[in-house]
Amino acid sequence: MKILLNLLFLAFILSSCGGNSTDNGQADEVKTITPVTVTSVENIPLKEEIVLNATSTYLLKISVKAPINGYIQSSSIKIGQFVNKGKVLFTLKTKEAKSLGNTINKLDNSFNFTGVNVVKSPLNGYVTALNHQSGDYVQDGEMLVELADKSSFGFVMNLPYEYHQLLANNKKVKVSLPDGNILDGVVSQIMPGLDSVSQTQKVLVKVNSSHDIPNNLIATIAITKKESSHVSLPKQSVLTDESQTGFWVMKMINDSTAVKTPIKKGIESKGRIEILSPEFKPQDRILKSGNYGLADTALVRVR
Repeated sequence: MKILLNLLFLAFILSSCGGNSTDNGQADEVKTITPVTVTSVENIPLKEEIVLNATSTYLLKISVKAPINGYIQSSSIKIGQFVNKGKVLFTLKTKEAKSLGNTINKLDNSFNFTGVNVVKSPLNGYVTALNHQSGDYVQDGEMLVELADKSSFGFVMNLPYEYHQLLANNKKVKVSLPDGNILDGVVSQIMPGLDSVSQTQKVLVKVNSSHDIPNNLIATIAITKKESSHVSLPKQSVLTDESQTGFWVMKMINDSTAVKTPIKKGIESKGRIEILSPEFKPQDRILKSGNYGLADTALVRVR
């Protein structure tokens, strides 16, 4: 009887262990099936760019000086005003004319003596500095006003010298302003000097704008380094090791299995990565999410 009880007890223990083993096995099997989403390669144009700062500026500023000694009789300009070429900026009257008044003309009106001299704008531009106003006495050669030449306006970009060869293919660029506006720009002039510390070269970019742009506004200009001619995948689909020297994707080989496929990647832009090799087909299904940490030949379930 005692032997029979021991046998029954042993059978109970074995059956209990067997049941736990089966349950764990089922649990493990469920854990290995990973829910994923898939995507496919697309031939979307990509560009690898460098983004540089550029500052708006007027390269040419002209000082308008007094042509005579005298008093400023009138002035019709103010700081920031735009003036056209030929506009009267100041009317000057000589010291002698102010002292004598109309005495000479009263003696002999054939002289037509006024002693008045008109100063006009030599260019189209903006008033950036105004040193005198009506009633001031000025001497010959003294600066009256400073004008910024409108035609000299542009954005000055500091280009690292290592990228100067890129300008050959980047004559036309996009200038992004802080308010979100994007202007078409053209590389107009490359300055001959080079900053000895930063090793950058100043490049003037001309723009067409329907509104006035203030001086010293900082914008950004994108210079294209490379353009893609291969298919690409979303950035989430491409995995890498800790040293970021090896890259791969998880490719579906049937409805429930994904395998690790090494790739050679190209440029990265706009959330996508160029795939140089291997040559994927549009119908190939590549994991987009749920791929991180998956082992080779992983069981998956497409959501």
